[in-house]
Amino acid sequence: MSATILIVDDEEHARINLRMFLTGIGYEIVEVSNLTEARRHLASGSVDIVLLDIQLDGEYGPELMEDTADMNPRPPVILITGFGDIATAVEAMKNGAHDFLEKPIKFEQLEATLLRAKEQIDLRRELDHLRSIQNEDYEFIIGDTPAMKEVVTLGNRAAAAGFSVLITGENGTGKEVLARSIHQHGPRKQKRFMDVNCPAIQPTMFESEIFGHEQGAFTDAQKRKIGLMEEADGGTLFLDEIASMPMETQTKFLRALEERSFRRVGGTNIIKVDVHIISASNQDLVALIAEHKFREDLYYRLNVLTLRIPSLRERRDDIPELVGFFICKNNNLHIGPKVRGVTPRALEALMAHTWPGNIRELRNVIERAMLFCDDPEIDLPHLPVEIRHLRGG
Repeated sequence: MSATILIVDDEEHARINLRMFLTGIGYEIVEVSNLTEARRHLASGSVDIVLLDIQLDGEYGPELMEDTADMNPRPPVILITGFGDIATAVEAMKNGAHDFLEKPIKFEQLEATLLRAKEQIDLRRELDHLRSIQNEDYEFIIGDTPAMKEVVTLGNRAAAAGFSVLITGENGTGKEVLARSIHQHGPRKQKRFMDVNCPAIQPTMFESEIFGHEQGAFTDAQKRKIGLMEEADGGTLFLDEIASMPMETQTKFLRALEERSFRRVGGTNIIKVDVHIISASNQDLVALIAEHKFREDLYYRLNVLTLRIPSLRERRDDIPELVGFFICKNNNLHIGPKVRGVTPRALEALMAHTWPGNIRELRNVIERAMLFCDDPEIDLPHLPVEIRHLRGG
């Protein structure tokens, strides 16, 4: 989404040069020569960023800071300083100015400063958007990354068609959240979504967990147990980290998928089911097939469509949106002062981090920061030391 910049400068040629450059890189521009006109545009609510000259004809530019102080959201103000104005600009930043640039303005620095300001604006917009969402169960953030948009589009098509989906990606990228999103956007959304954490199941109990068992099927089977596949009938069965499924169970599970039926452990009756299968793995299943640790025929049955979720390192532009989502979500859970957002320098540090734990790590960092934050915005001191130091904080 574009942003509208209000240029406040009494020099016409300076406004023209700024307008030509800024419209060329995609911004909407409003230009005025005095504070009276600037206040009128601010009052209209149509301004996202203010580019303000400190020395105007008979006026003192930073007086406009008082007008922006009561605005919600407050537009970032970038000061244009001449020789001798730097001390004034630094003082103005203490009062809420976003940044300052010295004359003559270097367009590279201007563009970088505006990008940081726009990130702050986008985060606020996302917070407002998330506050308006009524369905609190919706937790999947698509973002603007083309790869993520394609993942979601293909996943929703697979849900509508009933294709089996294999989701791959690093730990913490949101494979289960994507699986739930696919379920919610398909025709089975009114039915159950059963998630199976495969590594958490003992190998000897896997078959019983998936298919269920009859009373007396084995020593501890004191009563009939309905399996997860039967409980998911009509809905979705999500098998997380499916590489942990024992080979013997893989054979029986493949047969159940092909025949759409199975028998409980110790049972004779055939149980027919209609289940949409979504599986996930952070391991290379093709490599496991070569090592004879995963069945090739089951692999091809599961990955009618494979969706790879990019790591957070590959979708850094989505970090502001994700940060906004986690702030909004935690504000709804916590009683007490609400956190409005993050400061530009804190967001810069978050953007610079490599996120080995991906979205799960980012969520935990924001939750921790909000726990220790008594201010309206998360700042560098609220972030873990390994993230702070990326910005030199």
